[in-house]
Amino acid sequence: MLELTRRGALGAGAALLAAGGARAAGWPDRPVRFIVPYTPGGTTDVAARFVAEPLSRALGQPVVVENRPGANSIVGAGAVAASPADGYSFAVVIGAHAANATLYKGKLPFDPVTSFAPVSLMMLAPLVMGASAKMPFADLPGMLAYARARPGALNYGSSGIGAAAHLTMEDLQTRTGVQMTHIPYRGTAPALQDLISGNIGVMFDSYSSLRAQFESGSVKPIGFASAARPAWAPEIPTLAEGGLADFVSSTWCLLLAPANTPREIVARVSAEVAKIVKDPAAAERLRNLGFDAVGSTPEEAGVFLRGEVDRWAKVITAANVTVE
Repeated sequence: MLELTRRGALGAGAALLAAGGARAAGWPDRPVRFIVPYTPGGTTDVAARFVAEPLSRALGQPVVVENRPGANSIVGAGAVAASPADGYSFAVVIGAHAANATLYKGKLPFDPVTSFAPVSLMMLAPLVMGASAKMPFADLPGMLAYARARPGALNYGSSGIGAAAHLTMEDLQTRTGVQMTHIPYRGTAPALQDLISGNIGVMFDSYSSLRAQFESGSVKPIGFASAARPAWAPEIPTLAEGGLADFVSSTWCLLLAPANTPREIVARVSAEVAKIVKDPAAAERLRNLGFDAVGSTPEEAGVFLRGEVDRWAKVITAANVTVE
């Protein structure tokens, strides 16, 4: 999948540089696209669509969400990195984008930081662990006891290698000493189907992805990787309550443009996104979906992304995570 590709990215270099000096006057005069590097229905897709519709009204042009899953988000992010820096292509990325800097070091067709112009950290979501209703445990101590008694037999899923959901479970294994088997998927939706059917036993994901299954009983909530129980799901304990002290991890949705996108376009989109997610009614809807609204500045988004690259590099190294 990585063929997308050094040649493609390099071939776009001249266009990127030329577009970087482009004027923003008259922008936008045609549809804008948000590329989601995952399948429809997952956290990233939900976040992108939440912002896309009101942003289209603010800009006066359609904002089209395009799903391009593959290669742990590299396909979708690479398509944006290789696009003209003219304000018509954006990527909505999550933790896997930051993790790829370490997982695929020296092999990426782009740099996860320098090939992009940060636009906005749109929202954060504390991760929650869910277990298939077919599993014989219903809390963290029960899950750990089950896994310890069967080293490597308990399968866990994630939306892809290097996703926050994957690395959070790797961190959990490192801290607890349990051994499980990772089954990566191309997005949350297919992983969730296998969780419901019992083909995998547990997985981390956002509350928005697991809420319906918690309510139906097809998936059992094990606990939030958060410092306290979220106000919008007070019935679900934290993993700290289950004995795993100070275990905090979240997924996030970050909006990126190609490097050299005109600053006035980046600033305009960032400001509009902040208005959208910080609107009281919208922020309440986000909380009901399991998100905390952020709407950062481009500068804050850049600092956050660099920090996440460093954070996940430490987890990947400690857990010896590889993509081979």
